[in-house]
Parts: sequence; structure tokens; C-alpha cells
Amino acid sequence: MTRLDVKKTYKLYIGGKFPRSESGYTLDVQSPKGAHLAHVAQASRKDARDAVSAARSAQSGWAGATSYNRGQVLYRIAEMLEGRRDQFVEEIRAGEGVSARNAARQVDQAVDAWVWFAGWADKYAQLAGNANPVAGPYFNLSVPEPSGVVVAFASNEPTGQSLLGVVHAVAPAIVSGNAVVLVAHPSQPLPAMTFAEVLNSSDVPGGVVNILTGTRDAMAPWLAEHADVNCMDLSGATELEWASLQESGAETLKRVMTPLTAPEPLSLERIRAFTEVKTIWHTKALG
Repeated sequence: MTRLDVKKTYKLYIGGKFPRSESGYTLDVQSPKGAHLAHVAQASRKDARDAVSAARSAQSGWAGATSYNRGQVLYRIAEMLEGRRDQFVEEIRAGEGVSARNAARQVDQAVDAWVWFAGWADKYAQLAGNANPVAGPYFNLSVPEPSGVVVAFASNEPTGQSLLGVVHAVAPAIVSGNAVVLVAHPSQPLPAMTFAEVLNSSDVPGGVVNILTGTRDAMAPWLAEHADVNCMDLSGATELEWASLQESGAETLKRVMTPLTAPEPLSLERIRAFTEVKTIWHTKALG
């Protein structure tokens, strides 16, 4: 008996749940050779607003957790990524048209990158902040703090790298306590949605990471103009996209990282790109 091949229809990931898109539309995801792989939701303007609202609601609680706790939560995600290794390998192999060996190499690199960022959770502040010399009986400390809500565009550059693009967009932002709205790559969104399933069964609070799929022109302009978005990581956007989005973001004074200004993915500067420095003055005890 021949079985029917059941193809998956992925929903969005917003606030720790998997809602259907408000638009009611789905998009066909195909392999490089044109074979049907799955359907994903076409996120709308309202879905984008809902994702920002969920991120804003979750951000303060996530930032309020200890850096040690955030690191442990991130390590747990790495464990679960490793546990789904075979599924990620198959999705990358089918979606990017690469060999199983190359797909496996990318998954290993993604897990290693996630562990690398997890290790910085309770250490980056010691390098990104410092005690400042001042005249007078005072302590003066510079302390890095999360910026708030970050909108990030998943990259697939160099060609392929669909899972690595997700990891490089999400991990450096949430390490310091930000919440993220990730716009998956439109042509290779499946690793992003499987990653959402990993997050949903991990210890990450709902809303810390939200993932939208679909064509970017249906939601990106609204995210760029949204006054409750603090930063945009446009390093995964095309030149045609990021130039106009950077201009829109300027109206609400967003911090914007473009392909021209983005630090190396595995670097302390990538974490610092999503932080603000707060200066604290405190009097010394006089005795």
C-alpha cells in the first residue's frame, strides 16, 4: 500500500505559541529543483505588531534574570539543537540542495556558535563595561544593558547557511537580555521554524524570541516604523531592503546594524551592538 506523503504547514511563532497568520495565506516552500517541501504562513502587518507586543511584554522579565540563568537557558537550547540534528540536516539538505555532509557541517557550526554565545552570558559585561577614573570621592561605573526589542532579518549568506543565519541573528541579541522578532529568510524558512519548535520546548520564556515567515515586504516596513522597536539587525537583508528600512527606522531613532556595519558574527562586538551603556555614579564612604 502506498502511503500519502503528508507535507507540513508551519505556523508563526509569537509569544510562545504557534498562531495562524491573520492574513490567512500560506506560501509554498520549494527545493532548489522546484520540489514542494512545505507551506509556511504569510505574516501580515498585524502579525508583526503582535510579535513586537509579545517581545515587549517578555523583555523586562528576561533582562531581569541573572546572567548565569540566561546562560543556562541558552545552553539548554544548544542541547536541544543537538537532539534534533538529523531533522535539521534533512531540512538543510532539501532546502539548500547541498549534500548531507555539508548540511551536517552547518548544523555542527550552528550548535557550536550557540554554545559560544551561551558562554558569554555571564562574562560579556566584564569586558563591555568598566570602572572609570574620576576626580572626587566617587565611584563611576559603565554598565552594559540590553536595548530592548530587536528586529532581525535572518541571512542565508554565504549561499545557503539557513540555520547559521538564524543562530547569528538571535543568539547575540538575547544573550544580554533583549527580546527578538526574527524575520525568517523567505526562500529558506524551514530551519527557522524548526528552531521555533526547539525554543517552544525549552526554558526560554514565551515572547523572548518570535519568528515570522513570508515575504518581507508584507511586514518589514511596519517593523521598521514601529515605535516600540529599539534596534534592527539588517545584516541579513538585501541592499534594496536595508537602505529603505534604515531610513524608516531613523524616524523613531532606532539603532540599526546594516551589512556594511555589522561586526563578525562570532564576536563580542556582535553582542555589544544590541546593548546600551549606563553610567552609574556612587559616593565613596568618607571616614
